[in-house]
Amino acid sequence: MADSAAVSQQQQQQRKEIYTYEAPWTVFSLAWSNRIQQNSQFRLAIGSYIEKYENSVQILKSRYTQHHPQAEPMMDIYSACTIEHPYPCTKILWSPEGIKNNSSSLGGGGGNFGSRDLLATTGDYLRIWSVSPDDEKGGPESGMLKSKRESMLNNNNKSDYCSPLTSFDWNEYDPSIIGTSSIDTTCTIWDINTSQAKTQLIAHEREVFDIAFSAGTDVFATVGADGSVRMFDQRNLEHSTIIYETANLEPLLRLEWNKQDHNYLATFKVDSLTTTILDIRVPSVPVTELGGHHNCVNAVAWAPHSSCHICTAGDDSQALIWDLTQMSKRSVEDPILAYNAEAEVNNLRWSSSQPDWVSIAFANKLQILRV
Repeated sequence: MADSAAVSQQQQQQRKEIYTYEAPWTVFSLAWSNRIQQNSQFRLAIGSYIEKYENSVQILKSRYTQHHPQAEPMMDIYSACTIEHPYPCTKILWSPEGIKNNSSSLGGGGGNFGSRDLLATTGDYLRIWSVSPDDEKGGPESGMLKSKRESMLNNNNKSDYCSPLTSFDWNEYDPSIIGTSSIDTTCTIWDINTSQAKTQLIAHEREVFDIAFSAGTDVFATVGADGSVRMFDQRNLEHSTIIYETANLEPLLRLEWNKQDHNYLATFKVDSLTTTILDIRVPSVPVTELGGHHNCVNAVAWAPHSSCHICTAGDDSQALIWDLTQMSKRSVEDPILAYNAEAEVNNLRWSSSQPDWVSIAFANKLQILRV
């Protein structure tokens, strides 16, 4: 009985695990690395939101530190590398090659880039970066990293001006493919091996705010300021399918595919208190609407290991986890878990490589939560 009580107490302590990193600026974009690191339980990238040209990306890692001889080692989060970045990142993603590392479909994890450790950012342009141990600061043992810009992709070389990129997605099934969305109404599908655009198309009547790939390499969906969710197939780009339109054509800000069941999408409107769940087999009519927030929703993330769990976060400083198991039979009224942050939550990500962990960004802090 005593042993079971001790195990239960340990499990409760694990469930309450929260790790916080304080950045020197407001944190907006963030991403989990998809590679498992032997000497670091966590590895993430965060991007600054500073209203000027000079911005930053930090690569964060975790380590155990013994603060005094009698104490047990404690995990803390530290910055292993800082990358100077023009303008705030609208999105950061690490290469997806770690997600299906044993899958032959990845063909070695990124073509010409080989086994290099890559991440991508969008802002004014799409940039591909690599990180590696910093030999000048002690090599792999030091835990410090150095960065290198591998490429900057621009599909409008004839002009000195660019249309800012609002978001992008990195294809999990072929890591040489990245799709970007722009305020100029277009989406571009890039081959990062050749740094060439495979396809550029006018996707919406107004700004495109987000893009996400479905299963495979051909199908992707977009949302934009015209209030529509549109689905495209690269094998037939002359036509697109409008999956959903908001009642008064209010802009849709973000889009997330369910990674375990690609029939389902999540999206939300600008300044909306609710998140809309769609079934692409039943266009136009939402399966359910998730409420629960008292201020506008800013981010949504499906559980990478479950088809029926999703997390939402917003300006009410809450991160809510929902169970959608019964959503086809009845409306989903309440979340199963709720976390209150210290300030408005700007962004969230659910780790694909470690699905027990969710990260949120608020004010100048990144927080990692065990769920």
